[in-house]
Amino acid sequence: MSTLHVISHSPFGDDRLSSCLRLLGPADGLLLCGDAVYALQPGSAPLSTLLAHNLGERLFALEEDLQARAIAAETLARSVDYPAFVALSLQYDKVNSWL
Repeated sequence: MSTLHVISHSPFGDDRLSSCLRLLGPADGLLLCGDAVYALQPGSAPLSTLLAHNLGERLFALEEDLQARAIAAETLARSVDYPAFVALSLQYDKVNSWL
């Protein structure tokens, strides 16, 4: 059973991202939104952690939040808009928001 994990909190304020990555299954996806997109800042520890997990096509970032924070997803995360977010939530069996 696949799960789309949604994180919206900054990776610099708590350990939600680390906890999520420990539980991420091979078929699970990860969507960064809100302040969680700061994890994609070049040279940051959270980015190194994401790279080490080699998520490939399973890492997504909400386009609006990337733009609001002037962060480029580059090739690490696939930028998605709100309609694509909805489509992703239907693609996975479950959605888990890390509140």
